[in-house]
Amino acid sequence: MKTLTVRGRYLAWDTGEPFFYLGDTAWELFHRLHADELEHYFSVRAAQGFTVSQCVALAEFEGLTVPNAHGSLPLKFSDGLPDPTQPDTDGEYSYWAHVDHALDIAAAHGIVIALLPTWGDKINLCWGKGPVVFNEENAYLYGKWIAARYRDRWNLIWMLGGDRSLEAAHRRVVDAMARGIREVDPNHLITFHPPGARDSTDFLLDADYIDFHTAQTGHGIEQCYQSDAVMHKMAAASDKPYLDSEPRYEDHPACFNDQIGWFWNEDDVRQNAYWDVLAGACGHTYGNHCIWSMTTEPSSYFPYPWRTALEHPGARQMGYVKRLRLERDYFSLRPAPELLQEDLAGMGHMAAARGDGYAYVYSPLGVPFTLDLSLFPTAVQVRALWFDPRTGAERAFAILPPEGRNLFAPPTQGKGCDWLLILEAITHRTV
Repeated sequence: MKTLTVRGRYLAWDTGEPFFYLGDTAWELFHRLHADELEHYFSVRAAQGFTVSQCVALAEFEGLTVPNAHGSLPLKFSDGLPDPTQPDTDGEYSYWAHVDHALDIAAAHGIVIALLPTWGDKINLCWGKGPVVFNEENAYLYGKWIAARYRDRWNLIWMLGGDRSLEAAHRRVVDAMARGIREVDPNHLITFHPPGARDSTDFLLDADYIDFHTAQTGHGIEQCYQSDAVMHKMAAASDKPYLDSEPRYEDHPACFNDQIGWFWNEDDVRQNAYWDVLAGACGHTYGNHCIWSMTTEPSSYFPYPWRTALEHPGARQMGYVKRLRLERDYFSLRPAPELLQEDLAGMGHMAAARGDGYAYVYSPLGVPFTLDLSLFPTAVQVRALWFDPRTGAERAFAILPPEGRNLFAPPTQGKGCDWLLILEAITHRTV
């Protein structure tokens, strides 16, 4: 069985092949999709370039008390409450047989499932429906059970948490669940999905079972325009890989308010993707508000049915991010703020990164910028290309000497006119 491993700040297969974590939040997939709908979801996401789907076993939308699309519940009841020590596997097509089937189809399409054993409201209610059913003892037993069921799957990452903070009591429950998983399954990576405007280093910096950290920069304005700063924060706190597991979702009402009149769109989600990846993230998670919820009846808050939202442009454009990363030396890329001679704040701020023989500079509003090309000391010439984040097209436009300050003016300017400059070092003369 091939396995995912950590290689420096990035993820890789045990064969050495790089793994770019391009995630989709499909939180309610096990709970709301019928078996006949799974093939459509995974085939579309695979064609768009996704490598990961983030799915929840015990789902947020009353996942313990409202049956899935086949009429099944995940847990049996004891003393009037769902019992995590009694997963319900009875019947010809149980809830867990449905989860098995989803992992089979995902595997057939080359997609890894980031599997949350439970949404966080079953540990720490805060808001939502719960009910809270986990304590240290049953969390450990449930962790052992679910790990035993899925430890032989190649296409699996464990993602603990689920949008809730960890106070001391909740931390003990999560630690117990992780201990149960790790005792049975020592091979699959483990991470943690935090609440909004927080990251896993806030709660689990000292947890040795965490293989890579994630943030939820979220759907408000607290962190959405500084998501790369959050990536740098995680990098400073830990030497483990990191990524944004929940940035702004396409089609999500800005700041959770559908009366403001603005829903985050493909321009917005692209900004977070390029900011985060150029900040050294090991991947990026895309989300659509109507996909994670698997909406079938649109409303002012969930404006599209999930099948329609599946084809919205931001999802396709995420695949271009992955392709950009895989086309050049993967593991050498690092943040390179020293390339930038000036910068802007907020939505207009730029990002730069460099790898062996190349560099990327992202201008989210197409604003011109200056770079010092003497930072390519081994180059004979520097080849310059514009990369269009809307189409994935690359176009060479200049060959430059590796010296002095150079002004670069993207082809267009304004909101939605983001561009990425690619610089490639040419280290030998041709005759």
